[in-house]
Amino acid sequence: MARYVLRIWLDDRPGALGSVASRIGSVKGDLVGIEILERGAGRVIDELIVDLPNDELVDLMIREVQEVDGVDVENVSIEPHPERDSRLDPILTAAAIIEQEDRPSFVNELMTRLSFDYTAQWVVVFDLKQNLIVAANGSAPVQGWVEAYLKGVMTGSTVEILEPSDIAMVIMHRSMVALLLGRPDRTFRDLERSQLEAIARIGDVKLASFTN
Repeated sequence: MARYVLRIWLDDRPGALGSVASRIGSVKGDLVGIEILERGAGRVIDELIVDLPNDELVDLMIREVQEVDGVDVENVSIEPHPERDSRLDPILTAAAIIEQEDRPSFVNELMTRLSFDYTAQWVVVFDLKQNLIVAANGSAPVQGWVEAYLKGVMTGSTVEILEPSDIAMVIMHRSMVALLLGRPDRTFRDLERSQLEAIARIGDVKLASFTN
């Protein structure tokens, strides 16, 4: 048994999700989780958690789901932590960062948790006062790229702030720190960005307390 994350677009109409669930069931899949990531203009982006008996059924499941009128598959990936309950991720992250007793531990825990919660390939913590990357993990971009990206965001000239992208960014205003996350294989959607903003607000208060 393997667990997959299936991200789909579908028409915002009664019965659409039920039809998708029926198609998943037809290939012996078990729909164990649903999260609405974005909604607007008559369309919905849902993230479905699906258990399949074996990997060979993935392509068949995708074909079956795409047979439903108005449905498009954006992405399918294996869930690396099948035991997780993603609904608890923001709460657990908030608790974990609040428990830290010094700035280095806080930054390290924040990066670790964000990498896990968002399956991010990299996380950057950027000090806006020093104009410097203070911490990073994964395949993070270099200093010059981060500077250029932040400059574009703050002047409104960067394309990524106008359209959904594989980069998420939030400013922690009290501590003057920017958080950037990268995930090239999946776009960050509205719900994920809202959750990140909430975590940053909580973390900002804690981080600022280390410098006061």
